Amino acid sequence: MTNSILNPKVDAFLSRAKKWQEEFEKLRMIILECQLTEEFKWMHPCYTFENKNIVLIHGFKEYCAILFHKGSLLKDKNGILIQQTENVQAARQIRFTDVQQIIEMEETIKEYIKEAIEVEKAGLKVDFKESKEYTIPEEFQNKLDEFPNLKAAFEALTPGRQRAYLLYFSAPKQSKTRESRVEKYMGQILDGKGLND
Repeated sequence: MTNSILNPKVDAFLSRAKKWQEEFEKLRMIILECQLTEEFKWMHPCYTFENKNIVLIHGFKEYCAILFHKGSLLKDKNGILIQQTENVQAARQIRFTDVQQIIEMEETIKEYIKEAIEVEKAGLKVDFKESKEYTIPEEFQNKLDEFPNLKAAFEALTPGRQRAYLLYFSAPKQSKTRESRVEKYMGQILDGKGLND
């Protein structure tokens, strides 16, 4: 098969999988043939090259997938990479609904993994949108205008934490819900904490 070392945490993950077990096993075999290091991160099998995340295996109700951490930088000559949501900037998925699809796409999967490794070797970086490029919902802008210390605390947060708040505050359709979210997290922002800290 391969000279890669199997990670016992991935073995445990696979043995517990209620759905997609056969698909996960096949994806694991294909990925390990690409000489990546098998790790277990974010509760999923993750494969790295020189400590850089390349691809992750995960499953959902309707499909299982491999997720390329810097998928937006791949050429995607087959047009098979999927952006999960409009806010996902770097990662891209290849989705599968049965093991036969994986078997038929084995060579293509390996080509994409090899390209992802080359992206890492070249040191390419994803150009992330800056926090200031995101829309600040009116409800949050009103609080920033009303409380200068809140504005200062928000601006002191890391760009990633700022983005997380802006996306979370903007998500609801109703103004009342947006306002309650802002009020709920004002203290956390003032404490210099991110949405999930």
